[in-house]
Amino acid sequence: MAVGLSLHIGLNTVDPAKYGGWDGALVACENDARDMAALAREAGFSDTVLFGADGAADNVVAELRKAAGQLKSGDIMLLSYSGHGGQIPNEVGGDAEPDALDETLVLYDRQFLDDEVNRELARFADGVRVLVLLDCCHSGSGIEVADVLSPEAMEDQFQTRDPARVEDRSRLMPVFRQQQSYARDKDFYQELQRSFAAERRGAQGVKEADAVLISACQDNQLAADGPVNGRFTGTLLDVWDEGGFRGGHRAFHRAIVRRMPATQSPNLYLAGRPGGAFVNERPFTV
Repeated sequence: MAVGLSLHIGLNTVDPAKYGGWDGALVACENDARDMAALAREAGFSDTVLFGADGAADNVVAELRKAAGQLKSGDIMLLSYSGHGGQIPNEVGGDAEPDALDETLVLYDRQFLDDEVNRELARFADGVRVLVLLDCCHSGSGIEVADVLSPEAMEDQFQTRDPARVEDRSRLMPVFRQQQSYARDKDFYQELQRSFAAERRGAQGVKEADAVLISACQDNQLAADGPVNGRFTGTLLDVWDEGGFRGGHRAFHRAIVRRMPATQSPNLYLAGRPGGAFVNERPFTV
């Protein structure tokens, strides 16, 4: 019998001591994590939920590694994250990202690189089905909100026409804070990037995670927070309809996209080789 484990991270705030006085206050991320954990339990998963200081990088890594040590081929891992997203320059990593940026999850104590996410998910045994749901922004540091969204689009997505307030109602780590954080901890992040570059050049290379990712938006878009749930998570829950949804992952993604504004288009990404049977399977199937 297959086993399902799930990890849900919801960060309404981060540690201001680690982010230059910025606490990253959001409204709905903890609700997102609670609601995704409830969905997972109803679907037959065992769930772990991390809020606040428990959402520090070392704790997230420990939980993922514990799950990787327990699951075997045919089992399933569900990872959901709701919080801020950011990007940092990749000046030394030597990977093929066209924008020369690493996307990050803004964890409680530091930014967590996309390469780190891949490394942890790649620890799962071959044949473990991995589904990742990210409700956060992945916007480029050169994007100005006023240039991306018309006033009408801003009002539809963020209930304001004031570009200065959009940052407060989205899950984008403010660009200034991204730059400030990177400048302070540049040596740490560059050493991480060098280590991944060295692995890629090694005889074995970097093992790629096999996973299905559904994220809240495209890299050049913002993900909206909300009074109860994030725009993406709330829409996902509506589409899921307490288990009433019956299609596969592609159909699930399309149904979510149809209910989202054009300014926030969720992305479906197949990392590595997750397997056609899993991709076509109904989401959250243990």
